[in-house]
Amino acid sequence: MRQVENDLKVSRALIAWYNEYKRDLPWRNTNDPYIIWISEIILQQTRVVQGLEYFRRFVNRFPDVESLAVADEDEVLKYWQGLGYYSRARNLRMAACDIMDRFNGIFPDKYEDVISLKGIGEYTAAAIVSFAWNQPYPVVDGNVFRVLSRLYALEIPIDTTKGKKTFTDLAGLLMDNSKAGLHNQAIMELGALQCIPQNPDCNKCPLVDKCMAFAENKVDSYPVKQSKTKIRDRFFHYFYIIYKGKTWLHRREGKDIWTGLYEFPLIETAHIMDFGELQQTDAFRYLFKDAGKLDISVKLENVKHVLSHQIIYATFYKVEIEFETEALQRYLYISCEDIDKYAVPRLVHIYLEKFGRNLFE
Repeated sequence: MRQVENDLKVSRALIAWYNEYKRDLPWRNTNDPYIIWISEIILQQTRVVQGLEYFRRFVNRFPDVESLAVADEDEVLKYWQGLGYYSRARNLRMAACDIMDRFNGIFPDKYEDVISLKGIGEYTAAAIVSFAWNQPYPVVDGNVFRVLSRLYALEIPIDTTKGKKTFTDLAGLLMDNSKAGLHNQAIMELGALQCIPQNPDCNKCPLVDKCMAFAENKVDSYPVKQSKTKIRDRFFHYFYIIYKGKTWLHRREGKDIWTGLYEFPLIETAHIMDFGELQQTDAFRYLFKDAGKLDISVKLENVKHVLSHQIIYATFYKVEIEFETEALQRYLYISCEDIDKYAVPRLVHIYLEKFGRNLFE
């Protein structure tokens, strides 16, 4: 592919539109690669409106590489709480430690070094070096896939190796290298604000006269995907167990979701169960064996929590017990008032938000 004048006309139109309509966001008022990095990781999993407050909270506590590197992992996860994809928070901390060790605490300015950091892929590396130092690396995220696929009516699936290479090459062709950072910001912003997934107002788009999908009246057909992700259902039963003003938490481990986060004692079942069925399971009998009288109430029932590859249906039970059981000794025993000190998954956070005032009663 060879860059031609028409390609640069697209870039000029994007930048002109961006200069007029861009949102005023804190990470756009700096060329600090650390701040840009944090914002990009947060925005990979949430929209700007939701992510802005998380961003401010996170960078206020961890304003630079060193403060993040020396922080305890549990504290980092606590400040990440509510964003999901907690492996990204752990990767941020590990990458910060790597920067301290390999680059003397100075964020590297070479693309090859940036992409070598834990949790940073091609998109994030390109965003950092182009926004911070105007280096000519094209960004290709979901917004860019959508804009380019519609602009050129590309039938190549975006979730294939060939598709990703084709779109990356095309994104590079459209970019004016002297304004790389500005161009990347502009095309991403167009996808976020104008060329949206459903019902875009194409008549207000700066590229409408060049858009092949619009000319063919097929805007909703793009981008093309080859396959759909298989979704599995999971059924969680959480127990907020109270004994003498204290409760129990469990820290998730292994390769499952939410590694390193804390949750109430959990029984997972293969299918949805009411409490009568749940009582008959070996897991329930083991958990509450010799607990004496149980005062049980259902607090939240069948809460639907959607993740990228699975849907969790969770029910929360509040259980006051008469005696501490042997099974509970494998959990962390804490004061009920200290629950907020621990990083929990969004699903558990929903419960705590709803019942926080009455949690200790």
